[in-house]
Amino acid sequence: MKFVSLLLISIGVSFAADIGVVEEIVAKVNGDIVTLGDLDHARRQLDADLRQQGMTGIRLQQAMAEHEKDLLREEIDQRLLVSKAKDLNINVDSDLNKYVNELQRESKLADVEKFHDYVRQQTGMPFEDWKAETKNAMLRQHVVRQEVGGKMNIKHDEVQAYYDAHKTDFVRDERLFLRQILISTEGKDAAGVAAAEKKAKDLVARARKGERFAEMARDNSDDAATAKNFGDIGGFSKGQLAANIESTVWDKPKGFVTDPIKLDNGFLILRVDEHQSSGQADLADVENEIMDKLYAPRMQPAMRSYLTQLRQDAFLEIKAGYVDTGAAPGKNTAWSDPAQLKPETISKSEVSNKPRHKKLLWTVPIPGTKSKDTTSSSK
Repeated sequence: MKFVSLLLISIGVSFAADIGVVEEIVAKVNGDIVTLGDLDHARRQLDADLRQQGMTGIRLQQAMAEHEKDLLREEIDQRLLVSKAKDLNINVDSDLNKYVNELQRESKLADVEKFHDYVRQQTGMPFEDWKAETKNAMLRQHVVRQEVGGKMNIKHDEVQAYYDAHKTDFVRDERLFLRQILISTEGKDAAGVAAAEKKAKDLVARARKGERFAEMARDNSDDAATAKNFGDIGGFSKGQLAANIESTVWDKPKGFVTDPIKLDNGFLILRVDEHQSSGQADLADVENEIMDKLYAPRMQPAMRSYLTQLRQDAFLEIKAGYVDTGAAPGKNTAWSDPAQLKPETISKSEVSNKPRHKKLLWTVPIPGTKSKDTTSSSK
């Protein structure tokens, strides 16, 4: 049960249950709010992320100071994107259900209550809260893809110019890119081994008839680490593979599927995804890679411009003493009744019923692009 989705990892939150405690509201964003507790949680998460990157001491203090000023901005960003998704009538229910069902299958917990407990253990959140936040994350991703990434056009002339100026970056060694399915025989008796071999042969037959190997790997491979990446095991230069395996696949064309290869721990099936020739790569072979390179420096400024426009159109009020570093020029975000000195608050129970927001603004793939090193997409 080692598989934990990135979504699960990145939105772990601990919810307090003390109804007697109140939270100060620091910003109102359309129909949502940002509380002081949200900012405290974001600050703790930032500290944990920086420490995970190996930062300590003065470096950690400097990085915290640099990023802390943007915490309110990021909380507002996330709420604006969810609000926009609702305005655009974006529906992610089918994607959400598919994701939850896939996670339950990978957790190998058929019992619903046990699966819900598993989610709580991994995230620190009740299942329904986690599911609501996962839905919000998907809504944000859809908005970014549709409204920002999908409207960034890079012309072929730009791709050609980049290729011509960086040709030495695209000189390749000969490499073989593979996917695998492993049918385990560990701990099995003779009958179990025979059943495993039959399953492997059946999978080979299905793959050779045109069934998508990546999805077959995800659904059937007993190697959990590669199954979650649709069987992708990356690229290999000459001599990096075991001799018997290299001789089986090295000179084979793209799409070739091996017979089951008997290993000590099971039966291995390999598919040749690509055989990269040595020498200068053709533009057609690296066009997607170049598109990614050209998109990357444009994505963040395009996002900030889009989020600034969302602020212009939004109902947005910010409590005095708090600063939105992404504020739209000329936008009045003053608290509606500054004469009231007591902080506006909500109960802890209301906070517990309000899902946390997760940062996924800059991790959305650009539509129509895919690099050869991507391991989580099927082929």
